[in-house]
Amino acid sequence: MAVTSESTTVWNGDLKSGAGTVTLDSSKAAELSVNWKARSEGGAEVTTPEELLGAAHAACFSMAFSNTLAQFGTAPETIRTTAAVTFDPAQGITGSHLRVTATVPGLSEEDFERLAEEAKRTCPVSRALVGIPITLEAVLG
Repeated sequence: MAVTSESTTVWNGDLKSGAGTVTLDSSKAAELSVNWKARSEGGAEVTTPEELLGAAHAACFSMAFSNTLAQFGTAPETIRTTAAVTFDPAQGITGSHLRVTATVPGLSEEDFERLAEEAKRTCPVSRALVGIPITLEAVLG
């Protein structure tokens, strides 16, 4: 069964001086402020499309990796994934770097790295991001 998730953004004003609000409609989990200054210069006061994309990529990769590990017969105890998505105002989104640390009893470092790479390739968000480089740093904890 296909599931569709929705978010809505309301933007007021022009790009550089305007601002908006992103609402996670399906879950009603958050209403987040966005603006160009934070996106193009950085800032902790509001979110950015790249932070939201990073959240989606980290969550998706963690789920895919958990499934890949379980199918290999080594279910993880914990997986912690951070996705660092880079935005350049002149070029757009230029990459996503996944940093994962996981506790997986009985798994070799070699198998861990191979399965992490497999999860990176098969994660639906990774597949949607085929136009940018995706790098992976995997640490077996």
